[in-house]
Amino acid sequence: MKAVLIPGDGIGVEISESVKQVGNALCCDVEWEEYEAGAEYYEKTGKLMQDGLLDRVAELGCALKGPTATPIGSGFRSINVQLRQHFKTFSNLRPVHSLEGVKTRFDNVDIIIVRENTEDLYKGIEYMYDADTAHGIKLITRAASEKIARFAFDYAKKQGRKKVTCVHKANIMKLTDGMFLQTFEEVAKDYPEIDSDSVIVDALCMKLVTDPTQFDVLVAPNLYGDIISDLCAGLVGGLGFAPSANIGDDVVIYEAVHGSAPDIAGQGISNPTSLLLSFAMMLKDNGMQDKASKLEQAIFDVVKEGKKTTGDIGGSAKTVEFTQAIIERF
Repeated sequence: MKAVLIPGDGIGVEISESVKQVGNALCCDVEWEEYEAGAEYYEKTGKLMQDGLLDRVAELGCALKGPTATPIGSGFRSINVQLRQHFKTFSNLRPVHSLEGVKTRFDNVDIIIVRENTEDLYKGIEYMYDADTAHGIKLITRAASEKIARFAFDYAKKQGRKKVTCVHKANIMKLTDGMFLQTFEEVAKDYPEIDSDSVIVDALCMKLVTDPTQFDVLVAPNLYGDIISDLCAGLVGGLGFAPSANIGDDVVIYEAVHGSAPDIAGQGISNPTSLLLSFAMMLKDNGMQDKASKLEQAIFDVVKEGKKTTGDIGGSAKTVEFTQAIIERF
């Protein structure tokens, strides 16, 4: 199969190289077409993305993306958000589960976060009312709410999950979050075999850090989904162990969820696990279940042996040694 590879900024080149080497050793027959995008590419060219990137992703329907840097408070909008909105990837899928060998407070976390990916405050509708007042508009539609709720239940059913929980703040935002919750409850009626409930987002955060085992599948609007995805990653060791897929009707973009870590770029100490697990998701979704399972098991074994013992994107293991340890298990 052919797929677009976007290495991105900072450590993106290193972890993308890890994916290419592992893919070749796994004999999964993926032909990568590389395109540049990100802050570093912008500094060189004045463009955020290489010409042809968007067209090629649309043609192939599949891309794997490393981290890209986003300016804080000024500058260009997040490339991640731009890609998600351009391709209407309505669902950001983030599975998190405990890994043996990674020391955390909990050892039995197994949660799937389904994040609505196209609207909410991430729509980027902002303006200055006057010199001292900025307005941001929270956009929630019934159509997008129904689509993400139905996706969450369908995915839960496919994966043999037992419960879907809606995350909201409808007690305060009665129209926007109220409609998200109401739509979820209406969709839930079509899936009587799956339990459903709801929880206010701040209460959810408290419950997650006290007993995450009470949750199975979480579905949330864009902003809450972003926050709780990182929180849940922290429960299993950090963003370095969190894979992700941005799913649209015609395009899926798999990506590492962590940042570009420019402070450690080029030192050979980046953790490629997030991008490798995202690659495994890509293989699984494209009919290579055996290859995906083999890759996941190799990663789990290497982590268990202590080749990578922390969940941050830097750490004790060297990228090349970690990659080679995985390859040796094929």
